[in-house]
Parts: sequence; structure tokens; C-alpha cells
Amino acid sequence: MHIFEKIGPLEDYLDSCREDNRSITLVPTMGGLHEGHLQLIEKAKECSDMVVVSVFVNPTQFAENEDFKAYPKTLSEDKRLLEAIKVEAMFAPLDNEVYPDGNSQDYDVGEMGKILCGISRPIHFNGVAQVVSRLFDIVKPDYAVFGEKDYQQLLIIKSLVERQGIKTTIVSVPTLRESDGTAMSTRNNYLSPEDRANAPLFYQQLVAIKAAIQNGTDISSATGQALETLSGVFDVEYIEVLNANNLTQITTSSNEIIIISAVRLGETRLIDNIVFRRSDV
Repeated sequence: MHIFEKIGPLEDYLDSCREDNRSITLVPTMGGLHEGHLQLIEKAKECSDMVVVSVFVNPTQFAENEDFKAYPKTLSEDKRLLEAIKVEAMFAPLDNEVYPDGNSQDYDVGEMGKILCGISRPIHFNGVAQVVSRLFDIVKPDYAVFGEKDYQQLLIIKSLVERQGIKTTIVSVPTLRESDGTAMSTRNNYLSPEDRANAPLFYQQLVAIKAAIQNGTDISSATGQALETLSGVFDVEYIEVLNANNLTQITTSSNEIIIISAVRLGETRLIDNIVFRRSDV
């Protein structure tokens, strides 16, 4: 596996790949790699001739009171894992490579970045879009793969690509779950044994909302019941049932529906969602 810390050698390498007519897929990560990331990488291998995995804990998407300093940094383990699955290139840059002019946080993704997770994390999606835009500029991938667990982020990145005319196709991969239904996440490592035992209730209640809606219960009652149940264990940030295409309120023309939520369990923030078609109701 080729490992790059600096942009220049990476760009030279990728240019040589393009000269050989090899297509490129980027999988952006913040490291702490787990089985969910491996699923993204497997999808990336299906998309193109070669895969670049970036490992960069992006400072601009963390507020001062968030877990930037505590975020798991497992670069040596990540390298071994990527080598084992035969990833061709890893990009693990320093901050000043990605942001040579400093960590500016003046990037703005607009209204979608201000709802749902954007309410409690007002700079988060601006920072995500900033680093993704920067990585796209460096790698110039034909494809980029993202997980659907971070659904709001996925829509914001799709909007970024369209708005900026970036010639990268965004590919999404369904959420990979543990055997108990809990969505795989690097932050699951923060959970105490007791909290980890309680974590499956989160997804179970999203499933319960879907089942209630399918059985004819109105959305307000379905989410209210789930909120009551979850609040006994979690600090619930939001539970919403929305149009999955744009995260707006459901109308009679909404074909895809998303149940989307964020909670805190102890000191750990968890997000999850379920997407289904109106025809399933």
C-alpha cells in the first residue's frame, strides 16, 4: 500500500494512475476504522480500478466543547487494516497539508446545515463540507463513498457536488449494524459496558416508529411514544419523520420517508435513521 502524508507526492501518483486510464474512488474517513468502514471500501472497489482512503480527523467540524482531542486516533492500526484488505493508497495528511492557510471555519452549506444535527452542532456540517471539498480538490476522484448513517451529511455532500459542479459521483452505502441492531460507529468505543447494553433500544424504537406508521398510527403519536420510551435511558436531541430526499416535512408527494434521530447516552452522542418508501406504508 502506498502511504502519503503530503499532497504533492499523492497528486503525482494519482496523475500517473489516470495516465494509465485507471479510475479512482475516494473513501474519506477520520480513522478509528471498523467493519462499517470496510463495507464502504468494498463498495469503493466495485466502483473503480483503485481506492484511496483518507484518514484525517478534521478540526473544522468540531466545536470547542466537542471531542476533537479525545477522538480515537489509531493510525498504526488503520494502516495495518488497510494493508490487509489491499487498499492501494492511504492519504494521512497533517493539518497544514489540508489547510495550509489555517483552519478557517467560514465555509457555509446553507439551511440544511442548520437543522437536525446542525442545531446542536452549528459549525459541524460547514466543517465537513469544507474538508470534503478540499479532499475532492486534492484527489479528484471519479467516485466517493459515504455511509447512510450520516444521512444529513450525505445530502449536504450531494448538494455540494451539484452546487460546485464537481465531477465526482457520490455513492452511498446502507448502515452496517452490530448483531443487536446498533449502528456501527467509532464513537461506540466511548460507551461504558452498561451504556453499550442499553444502546440497542435506540434502533429498536426507530423500528417501532416505522411499524406504528405502517399500521396507521399518525406520525406525532408514533414519535411521541418512542420519545417517551427513549427518554428513560437517553437524552433525546431530536426524533423526526421527514422527506428523505431533502429533510423537509412530508407532503402527499413525498415518496421516500426517513425516521432520523440523535440521542446522547452518557457522554456519547449517537445518530441513526431508517429510510423507507411511502408504498411500504
